[in-house]
Amino acid sequence: MTLAIVLAADDPAASLPTRSGEPLADRLADQLRRAGADDVRHAADLAELAALVDAATGPVLVTGADLVAHTAVLRHLATSPVGPTVALVLTDPPGHGHTAVREERGQVVEAGPPEALDDRATGVFGGALRVGVGDLPALARAARAAAGAMPAVPPSEAGPPPVPAGSPSAAGPPPAGPAVDRLFAGLTGLGVLTFAQRVRLLVAHRVGEATGLTAAEAAVAAVDEDRAELRLSVKERDDFFTTFFVSTWSPYVTKASARLGLGPTAVTMISVAFAVAAAVLFGVGGRAALVAGAVLLYLGFVLDCVDGQVARYTRHFSAWGGWLDTMADRAKEYVVYAGLGYGATQAGFRYGWALAIAAITLQTVRHMTDTWYGVLHDEAARRPKATVASGGGIGDKLNAASNRVQADTGSVSYWLKRTVVFPIGERWALIAVTVALFGPLVSLYAVLAWGVLAFAYTGALRTLRARWMRVPVLDTVDTTLYRDDGPLARLLPSARRPGPLTLAVLAALPAAILLLVALRGGDAAPPPRWALPVALVGLLLAGGVAKVAHDGPLDWLVPAALRAGEFLFAIAVGVVGDVPPWLIFGYVFVLTLHHYDLTARLEKRQSAPPLHGGTLGWEGRSVLLALAAIVGFAGIGMATLGTYLLVVFVGSVVLAWVVLPARAARASVGLVGAGGRSPG
Repeated sequence: MTLAIVLAADDPAASLPTRSGEPLADRLADQLRRAGADDVRHAADLAELAALVDAATGPVLVTGADLVAHTAVLRHLATSPVGPTVALVLTDPPGHGHTAVREERGQVVEAGPPEALDDRATGVFGGALRVGVGDLPALARAARAAAGAMPAVPPSEAGPPPVPAGSPSAAGPPPAGPAVDRLFAGLTGLGVLTFAQRVRLLVAHRVGEATGLTAAEAAVAAVDEDRAELRLSVKERDDFFTTFFVSTWSPYVTKASARLGLGPTAVTMISVAFAVAAAVLFGVGGRAALVAGAVLLYLGFVLDCVDGQVARYTRHFSAWGGWLDTMADRAKEYVVYAGLGYGATQAGFRYGWALAIAAITLQTVRHMTDTWYGVLHDEAARRPKATVASGGGIGDKLNAASNRVQADTGSVSYWLKRTVVFPIGERWALIAVTVALFGPLVSLYAVLAWGVLAFAYTGALRTLRARWMRVPVLDTVDTTLYRDDGPLARLLPSARRPGPLTLAVLAALPAAILLLVALRGGDAAPPPRWALPVALVGLLLAGGVAKVAHDGPLDWLVPAALRAGEFLFAIAVGVVGDVPPWLIFGYVFVLTLHHYDLTARLEKRQSAPPLHGGTLGWEGRSVLLALAAIVGFAGIGMATLGTYLLVVFVGSVVLAWVVLPARAARASVGLVGAGGRSPG
């Protein structure tokens, strides 16, 4: 249940008559109902707002009484999927007492009077915010502090988060100005993670008198709201291929899908079907099949963009939809790699499957670094600058140069930067063009070549910037979970040297050497099976730092290094054990499903999968594979373990998205029923 509160607090704008004759505060209340609020209240002051927040059981929308905006602006705020707490941010010049904000990577990292932020301000608070359930206690505390009824942070709470400069939670009385601005500045000062929602194409203004109200209403009326919402369904910033070869016409498909009643999940599944059909055609071979597969692959990518656009256009967001979109994107791409590998093998190239295995391994490790660097960057943005950067040096210069390039969205350097990192649109375009013109083998070589160059480029720059930021981000989460440690890793003796990342990289080397020796041997006898225990012992060294603090500036790379080590060892077991290459690919594919499930949950701030303990950990899986290979059953062992992991993954998905939500819903109904029967 969503509660919306219009905070009048003696705001003269509240009683301004709108075009329809009703006071502005009343029109805002009606708009909040149409935006999806279940209950709308008026609060005369911050103390009354705090009391309403104390009793709330769901998200809370708060607006000042001076906001003139499209209803869609409030609906977008109420349904924003970026995080639980979101604030409206405008580019208007701040009015009297309005709060200025500084944002980085979509997060509000500082809020206060304009003069306190100086040239650091990137916008002004729009007078409306949505606060998630977990942040409601902080909202009530900020309201009482802004009203002068209590300190922002109780003395009993030791170690409060750093207070941004200029926020009212610093020493001194709360600043003057609209109550909603004091409330928001106080909430930010408490360290609440707040995301910024910018207004594009639609209109939102804060007004203080009748002339401003008339002008704002005219601006609202001049915009076709539905047409603007359709254009807003397209991401503001996307990659080169997506921007110029997909988003130019995908909104038409988005509107048609909405009219046909196709939701985001349905569009995602159609996209999966297109990708699978393309993979089959790549495996069949022949010029006609390859060209048809390339066309289907392109159309599948268009639909991959459309599913998100439908979600934004219809405002149908869900945790399930976000998870499914992430998992489907990876599964589609890797099924295509399988089709290319099979097609290259059928065309007479001996190592077609080997190239496909290399592609899936490279891309998964790259994605692990992308995920954790994003978490690192977000954490750095939230921290006071004094704790992040040393001021100067190559990292500082790289950061400044990157910010300049990102700000100049029309420049060649901007598009080069977006393209060279080899995002998904460029990968699918490269596959479609090369497979249609040259065939699966050239396509796999092209993907690997560009992927390696992109990995080297991004890895070098991110390493330099991470050393400059010095944020131990991996130490802020459940390290054991995101390392994917199993029971054995917890039993291994702890070693503090040479450090988590160094040990993870060194642990992967024996498996890499064994794999290279096995591949160089060709038709000659593979390395003896006793080499597998040696490589396994080397791999298990990475478990020695499982319980050690991962607080180094580069320890965010540990999950990716462990993924690389496990994949290389599994591939080496397959090669030494003479396992069919398609089975090795299938096993690695199942591993990627498990690992992407973990990272998707990290990105959505969710808990571990229900059956995570049953996946045995990277070290447990590696030990079982090694034992099977040593006794001469590498293929059977890999097939059995892969099937087991797939069953665990499917069971975990069913539990997480079907069984547990159903139980929670029944429990909620039971509580409501019990509450209805209880006295008083």
